[in-house]
Amino acid sequence: MSALTQPNTAKVFTTGRSQAVRLPKEFRFSTKEVTIEWQGDAVVLRPKLDSATWAQQVMEAVAAFDHDFKIERSEEWPQADREQLLP
Repeated sequence: MSALTQPNTAKVFTTGRSQAVRLPKEFRFSTKEVTIEWQGDAVVLRPKLDSATWAQQVMEAVAAFDHDFKIERSEEWPQADREQLLP
């Protein structure tokens, strides 16, 4: 797959009870399945990752975080008064 700077056109057709899109050659996927989702008014297709590939990408993303990463709060949350919760 390559990113194109110019929009391209694809044919939409019906096969059985499904709608299909014939992708131009430069948009072909090298996988048997894709994930599909709406993003606003656009339909986005992505290669479906197997669980091992997905897990590897998650681990790489987690490893990229700084080990000293922490979120600073601007104020402390008040402690709940537990007695108020009882009837």
